[in-house]
Amino acid sequence: MSELLLRATSLSQHYGSTRALDGVSLDLFTGSSTAIMGASGSGKTTLLHTLAGITVPQAGTVGYSGAVISQLSDVERSRLRREHFGFVFQQGLLIPELTAVENVALALMLTGVSKRDALTPAAQWLAALGLGGMEERRIGQLSGGQAQRVAIARSQITGAGLTFADEPTGALDSTTSREVMDALLGSTVGQGRSLVVVTHDAEVAARCARIVTMSDGRIVADSWAPGAADPAGAGR
Repeated sequence: MSELLLRATSLSQHYGSTRALDGVSLDLFTGSSTAIMGASGSGKTTLLHTLAGITVPQAGTVGYSGAVISQLSDVERSRLRREHFGFVFQQGLLIPELTAVENVALALMLTGVSKRDALTPAAQWLAALGLGGMEERRIGQLSGGQAQRVAIARSQITGAGLTFADEPTGALDSTTSREVMDALLGSTVGQGRSLVVVTHDAEVAARCARIVTMSDGRIVADSWAPGAADPAGAGR
């Protein structure tokens, strides 16, 4: 049975008169995939950033593994993200001056692993995601889908228990989007890890076991796919 992994309670975030988050509460569970959908300005990216400790809420709390993320210092939140969370963004945010394998290895090196020791598992992750033989290519020599798989490898190499993906297929065609989602789900939920995806794409959202829909800073729908057990037992 899935266990509670992260709990967000009564999150509020205002920017001037705009309510980006308006009393949002959400539980995330181990080994689960959750899509967050909504129109532009609905608050979905703000929610992702707040769950991940990138943004500190003006009110409410986020708890993860016994820690209240929203009460940690900047340094502590940075360490938490580096050691426990993985991130995949729409544009990948890879370093063009580095090779594919160096981009992946860098995530391990930031935790104190030497470059020499980081390169082998980095190459193994690339091979697992269908990029064997492309280790020495620069990012500019890769297709959009290949670059996103490098970003996925980078997000998983530290053993992240929870991965946040913000529009990971937003710049890709439909075929490549499916391939990237295959890789993302396989390397997270397929390994017993958890995934949160912010997306505008209904097809991407449908790949997840749970879909959370936002509007005007609030969760207006929260449903589990047929056949997917709701760990909270809410019967949605």
